[in-house]
Amino acid sequence: MDNNVFKGKWKQMKGEAKKQWGKLTDDDLDVIDGEREKLVGKIQERYGRSKDAAEREYMEWTDRYRD
Repeated sequence: MDNNVFKGKWKQMKGEAKKQWGKLTDDDLDVIDGEREKLVGKIQERYGRSKDAAEREYMEWTDRYRD
């Protein structure tokens, strides 16, 4: 998903992100504010994933929300 599209849909997708990655706090989601790199970084931090694994998870997740 394009970064601009992702940022625009972030408010709608925040709840889905929380379901997908339950270790992310509301504060984390507020700081991420629709920025792809921040979300990938938080996935790495909270789940101990490599950057590649976190990127892959992000891509699989956002693919479900393509128009």
